[in-house]
Amino acid sequence: MKLLVINGPNLNLLGRREPDIYGNRDYAALCAHIKAAAAAEGIEIDIMQTNHEGVIVDAIQDAIDKYDGIVINPAAYTHTSVAIADAIVAVDIPTAEVHLSDVDAREEFRRISFVTPVCTLRVKGLGFDSYSKAISDLATYIRAKS
Repeated sequence: MKLLVINGPNLNLLGRREPDIYGNRDYAALCAHIKAAAAAEGIEIDIMQTNHEGVIVDAIQDAIDKYDGIVINPAAYTHTSVAIADAIVAVDIPTAEVHLSDVDAREEFRRISFVTPVCTLRVKGLGFDSYSKAISDLATYIRAKS
């Protein structure tokens, strides 16, 4: 099984960006955590990060016939991007939405998600472990469908 992890805007600033919300560990530590979680599940994984919406859409489209699933943290684009949601629908690849913080317990605008309705599952509020759970749960879903 092979998964693509897509990290959206500002995640590259982990460790310095709002540490009271996102913690003190940096993006390299997040990537190491993701790789360890995937290895524990016996999953191949590719990880990317971009601050650009169109690059995320391109990555989702490019995942066709290359990946069994997608784990995506669209970050701020969660609340604004119909294009990302449309791409997820178009490729028909099982997709897990993931967030480090509990977006539903934060500002009102963060409770709006264009991505949630089109994703297979959603994990939020567990910090780095949101990714571990998303990888495990998505792998279970994909294996069950096979």
